[in-house]
Amino acid sequence: MIGLGTLLNIAAIGIGSAIGVFAGNRLQIATRDLITQVLGFITALAAVDAVKGLWEKSYTSALPRGWSLLVLLFALLLAAMLGSWLGIETRLDAMGMWLREKFSQGEESNFLEGFITATLIFAIGPLAILGSMSDGMRTGIAQLILKSTLDFFAAMAFASTLGWGVAASIIPVGIYQGVWTAVGWFAGSILADYQIAAMTISGGILLLAIAMRLLKLKDVAVGNLLPVLVIAPLLATAAHAFN
Repeated sequence: MIGLGTLLNIAAIGIGSAIGVFAGNRLQIATRDLITQVLGFITALAAVDAVKGLWEKSYTSALPRGWSLLVLLFALLLAAMLGSWLGIETRLDAMGMWLREKFSQGEESNFLEGFITATLIFAIGPLAILGSMSDGMRTGIAQLILKSTLDFFAAMAFASTLGWGVAASIIPVGIYQGVWTAVGWFAGSILADYQIAAMTISGGILLLAIAMRLLKLKDVAVGNLLPVLVIAPLLATAAHAFN
């Protein structure tokens, strides 16, 4: 059944979030704040793990010498301008507020933060893309089963402090992975390794911004940078033509 992997993934996020919410209600505020800080550190480590692809041969060898960093720089600049023009962060805020009114119990809820953070964490990464495409091509769902296991525990941890917003992330995650499943079904494997690397590295930069928000270091408008996940592989493809 095509799409089974994504269905398992969103179920794991939903169940993990519910467990985390009920467990989190029993934690003291100081403890919950400390857990949020720990999650910030873990998110930063995940960002480093994703960004390390910037120096891997599969990415650098596909681009002209010295272009590997420039591609990401221009992709981020274009994403910032496009995202700001489209008002993505504002639209996400509005969507989060609407969902919070529907499902949250208090104005002091971390619903929006949980929604944005969880959406980025669960959607960004090679497993979401490759696993969904593999599902669409009927070559197995092993990668999405692994991702579901990781997301289940991550959802518990994040929901214990950020609440039901984490569970609401199943909507964009399901749509995102559903699109890649459809891509796998219609077109097969269409992305080269360097294109996936460009997307993953860009995602790592967004994760770093999320880590800064969790650690209360800087409130970066991450939503306005989301177009980089599309722009980066496109610019990498253009640069590859000159290699």
